[in-house]
Amino acid sequence: MVKSNTGEADRVKEALADLEDVTEAHIVAGDVDFIAKVVTESPGDVKRVAAGAIQDIRGVERTQTYIAMD
Repeated sequence: MVKSNTGEADRVKEALADLEDVTEAHIVAGDVDFIAKVVTESPGDVKRVAAGAIQDIRGVERTQTYIAMD
């Protein structure tokens, strides 16, 4: 889940989609602005993508990470 600054949605979505490990990025209504699906080999890689690559995108305010267990 990604929260972005107001007015940055289109640019942030494009930047999310350009990340290698992001397989989907959708603009949503609610407490967050995007749901981004990340596919990695390990939980450590998820941290690298979420806390590194995604949070480094200009306009991203915060992220929330949920890991699918099946």
